[in-house]
This record gives sequence, structure tokens and C-alpha cells, in this order.
Amino acid sequence: MSDLVDQEDQQLEHRGVSRRRRVLMWIAACLLMMVVVVGVIGEVMIHRAMPILKSRIIETLSARFNSRVEMDGFNVSLVKGVEVSGSGLRIYPQDEVVAAGATDPLIGLGHFSFHADWEGLFSKPMHVGTVYVKDMAILIPPKEMRAQAPKGQRHIGKIKIVVDQIVFDDSKLVIGTLKPDKDPQDYKLSRIVLLDVGPTKPWEYDATLVNAIPTGDIHAKGTFGPWNNDSPGDSTVTGHYTFDHADLNTIKGLGGILSSIGEFTGQLDNIVVDGTTEMQDFSLDTANHPMPLHTKFHAIVDGTNGDTYLQPVDARLGESDFSCSGAVINVKGKGHIIDLDVNVPNARIQDFLELGVKTSPVVMSGRLSMKTKMHIPPGKQSVTRKLGLKGGFTLRQIHFTNPEVQDKVDMLSLRAQGDAKEAKPGAEDVHSQMVGLFVLGEGKLSFSRLDYTLPGATVALTGKYSLNGDEFEFDGKMRTDAKVSQMVASKWKSILLKPVDPFFKKDGAGAEIPVKISGTKSAPKFGLDLRHKGEKEGQGSEKP
Repeated sequence: MSDLVDQEDQQLEHRGVSRRRRVLMWIAACLLMMVVVVGVIGEVMIHRAMPILKSRIIETLSARFNSRVEMDGFNVSLVKGVEVSGSGLRIYPQDEVVAAGATDPLIGLGHFSFHADWEGLFSKPMHVGTVYVKDMAILIPPKEMRAQAPKGQRHIGKIKIVVDQIVFDDSKLVIGTLKPDKDPQDYKLSRIVLLDVGPTKPWEYDATLVNAIPTGDIHAKGTFGPWNNDSPGDSTVTGHYTFDHADLNTIKGLGGILSSIGEFTGQLDNIVVDGTTEMQDFSLDTANHPMPLHTKFHAIVDGTNGDTYLQPVDARLGESDFSCSGAVINVKGKGHIIDLDVNVPNARIQDFLELGVKTSPVVMSGRLSMKTKMHIPPGKQSVTRKLGLKGGFTLRQIHFTNPEVQDKVDMLSLRAQGDAKEAKPGAEDVHSQMVGLFVLGEGKLSFSRLDYTLPGATVALTGKYSLNGDEFEFDGKMRTDAKVSQMVASKWKSILLKPVDPFFKKDGAGAEIPVKISGTKSAPKFGLDLRHKGEKEGQGSEKP
């Protein structure tokens, strides 16, 4: 009996399992049918959405820029939700600018993509969180071409897509020019994030720009726009920038690491920049002596051609303050011409010598006042080889760092005053003064005038020396308070020289003596140049 009961239970359980299996199979079949239906619906929706979305993108951009818009590739995918992507998107300049000759696209996008939800897919306007763009190129037509184009009447279209932010990677901005002596300006933009991208108000941005020379990345945050459809170069830009760890060694002849911060405002055609730079190890290849250099500047930058106008730059080299103003002008196919007016009101000469002259220690200390014009032409040569200076200076409180040289100056001063017996090594140091007119070019300083004054004497020289210390050659005249016979310590030599005093006495001076200075900057040699005395005096010496 129990066996029959067990058999019936097993049959009932088997029928229950069979029913459950059939139910599960029906559920699976229904689910599969639903997936197929959803897939078909999705395909239908994508088929319907693609032309709608493509049309919305083109119409929105066309309305925003009042221009013709074209797109090569477009795709909508459901693999990761609703993902929209496209390629080869081109926005052309306005018809009036095209008529003036600007036929290239104003903006080109290599690839773009964004996600959208089903709910907002067909809503108007459609809302998009973030658009990702790669390989964007903005080509702003030449300013001259934009100026020639008649102003067209803007056709206000409907904005059908609203975007919160756009992220650009590997983009560039090219500003064209028709000037034969200018190159188009090509700015590499490694990454830009535009926030709150509205049609009528400025866009907030966070950008990283690649600076070629000196090499480094510039990080900027601020606002751009609103976009000026009639003249894109007049679009407003403001912001704050940082430029860290820029390698000056990428500029031949210079060395050091530069950091800069600042603020800017204006238009792409005319940007006003106020900032500072910091360099703890600035150097020139003529000396390779690192020096701290700090600047504060006000500049006007023409973004259309790269010309920069400095108005002015206040700088501090070591412990010396100076300022300069002028322009950095772009030259087609060559680089830049730098022309500056430099003013040094009261600086330490040793700071400038340490920066530019290889001799160590520097040849002298003292106070420097100088006004000079600086010219650096374009070219691949070292900056120090191209550098040109022309101006005048005054050196006060000169003291030579070489004790032997200073001793010679001290003894010369005593002899020139007639105190020859006191003219011995270790005499009290005297401070001297120098006034000069000079020209610097090709690594050499040439002096058309170099007046050196010390107690008892004035030395008027002309000559030149090289910044590398190999060449040092001057000649001229020394005028002294004392007569020739009074400049010797020996009584007998003084008596023997008295007859020649009249030959050197001239124009109220006790003596006028031809001199020559040669050797090196660290060890100059002083001597008489009697062989050229007659040539310098012309008609001979004055009669007593």
C-alpha cells in the first residue's frame, strides 16, 4: 500500500516539474519576444532619430553661427544608452565673408560625441550634458578680409540643442592674415573645457595651451565671447593664466626655468595682458652665470599676427632695477624682431657683468645709470650673438675687484695729483667714474667715447672688448693735474723730466699723455702710447 502512495507522489511531483518547465519556457519565449520587439522598436527609433538629431545639430549650429554647416559622418548607437557621434563637421564663414574670399571652413571638427536620454531625445530644445570633441580647427579669416566683407543681416534661428559643457582635445586656432610680411598665427590647444555654452552670453572656459618657445604649457581660466559672427577676431576674451616650468634653454643663448602668472582681457585682435615672471636661474651663454630675474609687465598682444607691445616691463636682475618698453614683431618665415628702449636708472654694474661676462669674479663694482636701444633680429643664431645695443651710460663709485688693478688705479690717482711718493701698493682706495657711448654687436662692445675720471686725472678713450674676455684694446689721452716731472717719486728723475713738461702741458692740464690699455678684462695692462702722440695732437704741443 505504501508503495502505491509513493508512486502516486512521484507522478504528481513529476507533473509539477513539467508544468513549471512549461511556464518558464513560456516566460523565456515572452521575454525573447519582448527583446526582439524592443530591438525592433529601438531600430525604428534610431532610424527615425538619426535624421532628426542630425538635422537638430546642423540647424542649431547654423542658427548660432549664421552660417552654412556640413557633416560627413553621423551615427546613433544604443550600446551605451543613446550615444550620438559624428565626424567631418564643418562650419563655414558667413556668406559675406565667403564673398570676400574666405572659402575655408571657419570651424572644423574631426570627431564629436555625446550621450542623450530617451526622455529628452525628441524634446525641444534637446538638453545635452557634455559634448566631447577631438581635432577641432578654428580658422579665423584675415582681418583685412573681414573688414572688406559687407555686414550681413543676421537671421535668427531656433536653438534646438542646449549644451552644458564642451570638452575639446587636440585642437588649434589659426588666425589668418593677408599681410605679405606676416605668418598666420597657429595656436595649439591641448585641452579646453567650455562651460554653460549659451548663445548670447560669454562662455566660461578652462584651457591648456601648448607654448612652443619657450617650451611649456599655459593654463588659463576665464570667459570667451559671446562669439562675434560678423568678425570672429573681435570676440571678447578674459582670463587668468599660469605658465609654469617653461624651459628657456629652448631659446638659443638663454638658460633658466620661467614661471609666469597674469590677467588678460580684450578681443582676439587686441588683448591686454598684465603679469609677472619669475626666474631664479636666468643665464646667458656668454657667461653661464645664473642670476635671479623678476619682471612685472603690461603688454598689448595682437592675436591676429603675434605682435606684442610692451608698455612697459619693470624688471629686477639680482639687486638691480630697470625697465624697458617696445615691441616684439612677427616677421614672415623668420621669427620675431625685438626692439626695446631700456632704462637703467641706478643699478649695480656687477649684476649686469655677472650675467653677461664670463670673467669671474666680475671686473668691477659700482653704480650704473644707462639708457640704450636693444635690437634682436630674427634668426637661428644665439640671442647673445644677435643682440645689438646702442646707447650711453654713467658708472659711479667704481671699484675694481682685482687688488692689483685697484692698486694701479690708486697709485695713478696719487701720481696724477703730484703725490708720487705716496704712490705705493696698499694706498687708500679711490672711487672713480666712467661715462661712455657704446655699441654692442656680434659679442663685442665698441666705445666711441669712454671718459674715465679719478681724483687728479681724466682719461678719454675709444676702443672695444669682447664679452668672452679674449679682446681688450683701448687708446686715448690722460689729462692730469700734475706735470710729468711731478708724477715721479725720484727727485733726480723729476729734475731730468722738467724740460719735457712743456711738451705735455695743454689746455690748462698739468699734462696730457697718450695712453694705451690692452690685455684682458680681468688683467688689463696700462701703458704710454708716445708713438701716436704727434698724430693725436696734429700741429704739436702747445708752447709754454
